[in-house]
Amino acid sequence: MKILILCTGNSCRSQIAEGFFRFYSKGQAEVLSAGIEAHGLNSKAVLVMKEVGVDISSHQSKTLDQFIGTSFDYIITVCDHADEHCPYFPGNAKKIHKSFPDPAKATGTDVEILNQFRNVRNLIQQYSQDFFTFK
Repeated sequence: MKILILCTGNSCRSQIAEGFFRFYSKGQAEVLSAGIEAHGLNSKAVLVMKEVGVDISSHQSKTLDQFIGTSFDYIITVCDHADEHCPYFPGNAKKIHKSFPDPAKATGTDVEILNQFRNVRNLIQQYSQDFFTFK
């Protein structure tokens, strides 16, 4: 199974989802992520994933241009912008959309911002776990 997870900047939500999808697939899926743009890997996303034992520190922020022409079984968009701007991919990929809040837009104290990252991480973790539970 080959899965592409798309977001706007491939810095937070899609990176977190890539980490969890890899973890919950237990090596049974090739999981990649990309963005409409590449904003760089967000250090807070790395931190909150490390808190739950998933290391995404070696991930790279990529644009979806790198995957045009690649066949996938699933294309999962994790934000509305990516869903609206996702190009056509050849093949029989099942397109799934599940929007999550953007933790990179969180405001407040450092603790409040980290808590927003944790909340989004937890939502994506549950979604990822459910995806593989129901396969």
